[in-house]
Amino acid sequence: MSDVDPHLLIVDDDERIRELLKKFLMRNGFLVTSARDASHARRILSGLDFDLIVLDVMMPGEDGMSFTRSIRETSMTPILLLTAKGETEDRITGLEAGADDYLAKPFEPKELLLRINAILRRMPEVKEADTAPKVLNLGPIRYDIDRGEMWQGDEIVRLTATESQLMRIFSTTPGEAISRAKLVEELGRDRGQAQERAVDVQITRLRRKIETDPKQPRYLQTVRGAGYMLAPD
Repeated sequence: MSDVDPHLLIVDDDERIRELLKKFLMRNGFLVTSARDASHARRILSGLDFDLIVLDVMMPGEDGMSFTRSIRETSMTPILLLTAKGETEDRITGLEAGADDYLAKPFEPKELLLRINAILRRMPEVKEADTAPKVLNLGPIRYDIDRGEMWQGDEIVRLTATESQLMRIFSTTPGEAISRAKLVEELGRDRGQAQERAVDVQITRLRRKIETDPKQPRYLQTVRGAGYMLAPD
């Protein structure tokens, strides 16, 4: 992260919640812009870039899930979903839509702050290349370990914050299986089966960006009874 205060976009139809979150996050060192719904947020996003979007799921008009999918068509800006539904399936749906994390309402503001900071820490920093980059080759895909960047030919493959963190984890021990529980721990998540299922969702999304046939993975393999393994060329 840079020395500039991160800029957050809060999207929630409840004005009271918007203002409370805005004041709380500004007191904790963030620049904050707020929007009352998806339509309002689109207008703001057309002219500004953000470091992270905090997005309510249950909104009138376009809901947060649909808006997340729409954002992911053009942007990899991290998204934290706020949802009144705490069931595992709803959380999995949010991750499948492209969110980086979720927080069930009601929540403690401090937990929101911790989750925002955790997501921002996972975002890769662009470093100056003072030596030859260390690169993993995954068929037509190249992953630059030092820069935390993935390329296909001359085109960069955009990764979410969680996908970037997963690639960093796997690239430290290519050819070795890493358990789902270990991945949950490395991602800084609470332990439990729900979080391990969430990791499975993130792996599925990452495979879509790496594999020619995600259903028959060659490079990000499932190792029965052991977890997942990155197997570069």
